[in-house]
Amino acid sequence: MKKNFLVMIIGIIFGMALLLPIPIMAIPLSILQESAASIAEGYKYIAMALSTGISSLAAGYAVAKTGTAAIASFSEKPELFGKTIIFVGLAEGIAIYGLLISFILWII
Repeated sequence: MKKNFLVMIIGIIFGMALLLPIPIMAIPLSILQESAASIAEGYKYIAMALSTGISSLAAGYAVAKTGTAAIASFSEKPELFGKTIIFVGLAEGIAIYGLLISFILWII
């Protein structure tokens, strides 16, 4: 009984998905062109947000891992401080690259 109900619900969802494009075909072409431009603009802003957000999360993860390793190596050998700080700085650069991509998308 549950399987039949589930199959029926899935059939209704797919049936509605097949009928959804029919009203869109009745919209005049000029309105669709304006709509496509605004949709493209929206996708640009979504791409900007994703590039900044994901790169910042990745940079935070990388700094957490390299910072922990840097502190551990610094506690054993203090002369390694300069070398380990370079790796932490490189990890922070990931966020800057994501921000740079966002600025490039904003200019385009």
